[in-house]
Amino acid sequence: MIHILLAYVATLCYLASAAFIGIRLFRKEGWIPPRALAIAVGFGGLVLHSWLLWNGVFSHAGINLGFYHALALTSWTIVALLLVSSLTKPVDNLGLILLPAAALSLLLEAHMADVGFMRESAGTALKIHVLVSMLAYSLLTLAAVQAILLAVQDHHLRNRHPTGFVRTLPPLQTMESLLFEMITAGFVLLTLALLSGFAFLENMFAQHLVHKTVLSVLAWLVFGGLLVGRFRKGWRGRTAIVWTLGGFAILILAYFGSKAVLQFVLQNAG
Repeated sequence: MIHILLAYVATLCYLASAAFIGIRLFRKEGWIPPRALAIAVGFGGLVLHSWLLWNGVFSHAGINLGFYHALALTSWTIVALLLVSSLTKPVDNLGLILLPAAALSLLLEAHMADVGFMRESAGTALKIHVLVSMLAYSLLTLAAVQAILLAVQDHHLRNRHPTGFVRTLPPLQTMESLLFEMITAGFVLLTLALLSGFAFLENMFAQHLVHKTVLSVLAWLVFGGLLVGRFRKGWRGRTAIVWTLGGFAILILAYFGSKAVLQFVLQNAG
């Protein structure tokens, strides 16, 4: 019962933080919450989220990476990266989408708990592979949301109808620079995740891993191609947005798509 109660409190913190960000973006008059307040409330939710994960994901039996627990753990990583980055960079606007998504992941984890243990006997190399993979996915999630905001900003500027929301965003050049910083860091981590997988896992093309491996490599090629295009041909704007969202869609299928099929479809069929 205490687990569900704290999940609701953490959810309220995330939603309140997102609401404060939304007010800052859309309200022109009246009370406008300070940026620091939105970030502080988000950190409050993150602390509770941490406690929930510690009790729900980690146990003496191992690390529970069932679908909903993995979703909550991934959302924690994304929010942590977002809030820490917000202390020095203007990326807090991404919380308008990511914080409600994290809140939803907490509610799903609290009410639809599932089991998928990684045993304590699992080697350190495997745990490092999982950690690096999660960090890569989280950074590229931030990049995808950044790309969505960039698309909105680019559309309004092209049509010469910048709304109050667009005016609150950093300049277009800054938004693009932040996007490629996220993609570059995410691509490096994705490269390390793939290399560690091929180096430490017995067979990355085993039946239960082949779809995840192929899709992950395909996503790596998309993000790598985007970075090559950026540095050799100066790709930007809509081209960068399309490639980013395309690579991210493939990455979602690689991790959560394959995990959902394995856990919910194949197990039920068995």
